[in-house]
Amino acid sequence: MTNQRFDKSKLPSRHVTEGPARAPHRSYFYAMGIGEDEIHQPWVGVATCWNEAAPCNIALNRQAQVVKHGVKRGGGTPREFTTITVTDGIAMGHEGMRSSLASREAIADTVELTMRGHCYDALVGLAGCDKSLPGMMMAMVRLNVPSVFIYGGSILPGRLNGQDVTVQDVFEAVGKHQAGNYSDAELAVLERVACPSAGACGGQFTANTMACVSEAIGLALPNSSGAPAPYESRDQYCEASGLAVMNLLEKNIRARDIVTRKSLENAARVVACTGGSTNAGLHLPAMAHEAGIEFDLFDVCDIFRETPYFVDLKPGGKYVAKDLYEAGGVPVVMKELRKLGLIHEDCITATGRSMGEEIDIVEREADGRVIYPAATPITKTGGVVGLKGNLAPEGAIVKVAGMSESEQVFTGPARVFECEEDAFEAVKARSYEEGEVIVIRNEGPAGGPGMREMLATTAALSGQGMGKKVALITDGRFSGATRGFCVGHVGPEAAHGGPIALLRDGDMITIDAIKGALSVAVSDEELARRKADWKGPRATIYASGALWKYAQLVGSTRKGAVTHPGASAEQHVYMDL
Repeated sequence: MTNQRFDKSKLPSRHVTEGPARAPHRSYFYAMGIGEDEIHQPWVGVATCWNEAAPCNIALNRQAQVVKHGVKRGGGTPREFTTITVTDGIAMGHEGMRSSLASREAIADTVELTMRGHCYDALVGLAGCDKSLPGMMMAMVRLNVPSVFIYGGSILPGRLNGQDVTVQDVFEAVGKHQAGNYSDAELAVLERVACPSAGACGGQFTANTMACVSEAIGLALPNSSGAPAPYESRDQYCEASGLAVMNLLEKNIRARDIVTRKSLENAARVVACTGGSTNAGLHLPAMAHEAGIEFDLFDVCDIFRETPYFVDLKPGGKYVAKDLYEAGGVPVVMKELRKLGLIHEDCITATGRSMGEEIDIVEREADGRVIYPAATPITKTGGVVGLKGNLAPEGAIVKVAGMSESEQVFTGPARVFECEEDAFEAVKARSYEEGEVIVIRNEGPAGGPGMREMLATTAALSGQGMGKKVALITDGRFSGATRGFCVGHVGPEAAHGGPIALLRDGDMITIDAIKGALSVAVSDEELARRKADWKGPRATIYASGALWKYAQLVGSTRKGAVTHPGASAEQHVYMDL
């Protein structure tokens, strides 16, 4: 008998389950042991990015089974499917890193195609590693189905000599090793203990940043992103997420009812106050694009500038995701933001209640250790700052969490490299000078292709003790684990003829994170002359395949490096077909 709570005549799954013409389709379902009642219930896609590439994804398979229990309890028929993940920690520091950002689009596209092809009515999406979180949430917003996101959870910190250690310490130890300050034996011990469990990187790098975003934007259940991956308590959040999506379906609350201009602003606030990854400046505009909302890098950075930084997380601070969870997690952070009037409380969430109603039931207060009271923050402005100037007309972004004001202004001569490998070799050989601004260009979304992260280079600088003695700018990206004065997302990128393509060794560059400026002491006339002499984008070895296709389609970093026109151009909504 059809579940009376749901009008199947208005749901996409009717196209594959209802009426005599769908007898062949139903025969397939009977083949899989699906009963008659289940066939005529709403169908819910349970999408995971499970794979055996890395610890961030390894627990998603088990968690998906518990989500399915929740969907069934809520009167739905869950159907599990998987999509890809490219894990940045494994892809880092070599050609494989080009696949990372492009994988975000592939995840969104494959989830969309699976949902459309099989006519699923709602979506629970599980993701663990950096790009898979925004990719999954972008699919939810693009399809505009009732959706609940759930994070796979973070890794536990390793322990060495009485201290917590993370993969960031291993990247930085490579720099120390190259500098002769860390032995083979020490490195061998560290690499064996740094990552002791399943889960995504534990610092406030991109995965945990976007996990906090999933809660703040309302697509994930409150506090669901906090518990580390190995904790069995995650199962309760998984089951609750399956139940929650059925509640949203019953009330016809869709992803774009949740993801609004106001909820995007809430999400940006949480990135700022936790010292989150600069990559949020790329992913929030991309999510907005799927909803047809104008919300670009400058909008994100305006919020960063007005938001205090008060959650002390690595890489700028001391603590990891497990510590934030034990201090009360994102709900306590949101409660602190509300005290300053920095939260839009009327945004709807995955519970069906408003953000204000959710914060009302948070009993815990800031612990003053991991979460400072917002009224007495670590610094008065966010941990991430936007920059603009004649070197970055379309903006750039820098993470200043953990840096003093005096460290946030830097002027020095350019030392220009045409790709990350050249810069890494120079850093390894110490063929750079203190006080220089290292420029790595041709690493943007189109020019790379793929907008790689520069963690190997920045970690090597930190390992050499030079992280504060040089600055670095690039049209590529930085890892959420990057420390030091490192400016990313410089736009327009070199491949699109941006000013970064025209820089020469010795040009004096000024980075001023206090004023939000990135400029080069070269006249407009001289830049115009150099532009006239510019030979065009550097040729790459990617002349076919997925990365070639990505490079043809990808737009500007300022708008999220997206590859299609977005909701503003759509002619239909999937749910209403």
